[in-house]
Parts: sequence; structure tokens; C-alpha cells
Amino acid sequence: MKVTFLGTGTSQGVPFIGCDCAVCTSPDARNNRLRTSVLIQTANTTVVIDSGPDFRQQMLRHHVKHLDAIVFTHGHKDHVAGMDDVRAYNFHQGKAMQVYADLQTQEVLKREFQYVFQNQNYPGIPQVDLNNIDGHNSFKINDLEFIPIRVLHYKMEVLGFRIGDFTYITDANYIEPAEMDKAKGSKALVLNALRYQEHPSHFTLPQAIDVATAIGADDAYFTHISHQLGLHEEVDKTLPQGMHLAYDGLTLTF
Repeated sequence: MKVTFLGTGTSQGVPFIGCDCAVCTSPDARNNRLRTSVLIQTANTTVVIDSGPDFRQQMLRHHVKHLDAIVFTHGHKDHVAGMDDVRAYNFHQGKAMQVYADLQTQEVLKREFQYVFQNQNYPGIPQVDLNNIDGHNSFKINDLEFIPIRVLHYKMEVLGFRIGDFTYITDANYIEPAEMDKAKGSKALVLNALRYQEHPSHFTLPQAIDVATAIGADDAYFTHISHQLGLHEEVDKTLPQGMHLAYDGLTLTF
């Protein structure tokens, strides 16, 4: 299994519009962050977790010519806004895109993409099949098994996922111990780490380090990063052994 970080930025991306800070003007490509998403590939299956506003650009950048499914963590715009671009896969693959989401996220998709779900066969609209995620039970997409991990994003329940030795959690600021246990034994853990300053709905970097330490994965990678965190190279050097800042294009192989 190969995992590619398609985007590692916060909801506004990095560079942040109109900002001239050292991060937003950095020549280091690792400081350029599209909205958060990952690509998971095996010999038989290709899945994206979240299709944010940069979905089209991410698919083109990584030459993703076949896609079996999109799995959604939650319904915020920076995670769902690109779903319309599954039309290209509808055309090339000749069938509807399989979309996996919990009921709360399905309601957002139906509201934000109302034209997709109306009972009108309008030419050219995205073709999707909705599959329900029950946060208490695992589900399979071909040869990939997804174990949902329920976390809180302020007061909103968001789903993380464990897929084999890989655990992916974004947009969280609290994880119950029982849910944290699902991630234990992972070879790689991905966790959001927005910035150093407190935030009402995201882990700060110090908080993310504490959670990663408690879970004890072999390696931890931090994502959903704001320009306020600082320069990639400088921050990455301060992290404990086995912990890293993720960056767009980083790949992990299991």
C-alpha cells in the first residue's frame, strides 16, 4: 500500500491570500500546502480521503487516471468542495463514483451539490453512489479495510480512519481513549497540527505531539498546517524522534 499526501494545508491553504510572511513567500516547496487530502493506492484499488477545493489540481499533479472511491472525513468546505470534479472519472470509467460518508456529511453533500442528487438526469452532472459510513463499524473498498475513528472537531464529530498499518486523523481537537486505542500499533499516524497557539477546533503542535506520543506509532506525521506554524525546515528540526511535518507530495509505503 502506498499513501501520498495530496495536500497538507489548513482550510485557507499556504500561501495565505495577501500574506507576505516568511512562510507564504518561502521558496521551499514544502511550505506550499494545498488543502488536506491523501491518496491511498494498492495494486487493485485507488481511494482519496476528502476532495477539497484543490481536488482537480491534486489529481492532475499526481496523474491519478483511475479512482475507485472518495471517503469523506466530514462536511466542511475544505474537505468536500471538489466533489464536482469526479465527472472526469465518470467519463473515463463509465460509471458512478463511489462516495463514502456518514449521515451528517451526506446531508452536507446533498445541500452543497443539490443538482447532483435531484431526480433529473441532467447531462454532464457528477454521477455518484452514496455509501453510508457507520462510525462504529469497519467497511471495505475492494482490498482496503477502513476502521472509523470518531474524533471531535470542537463539537462536531469527524471521522479518522485506520487502514492496515496507517492511521489518518485530521480536523480534531479531542480523541476519546477508546477511539485512540484503535490507532495503537500503527506504523504511521497522521494527525492535524495547526499552529502553536490554542485553537478551538484543532490540535496545536504541542497537543498533537502529546497525542502522537500516547498512541505510540512508529512514525507520526503532522498535517492540516497553517502558515502560522512556521517554516517547514525550522519546525521539523524541533520535533521528537519519529515525528515529522508532512508536506505535499510526501509518500509512505507499507
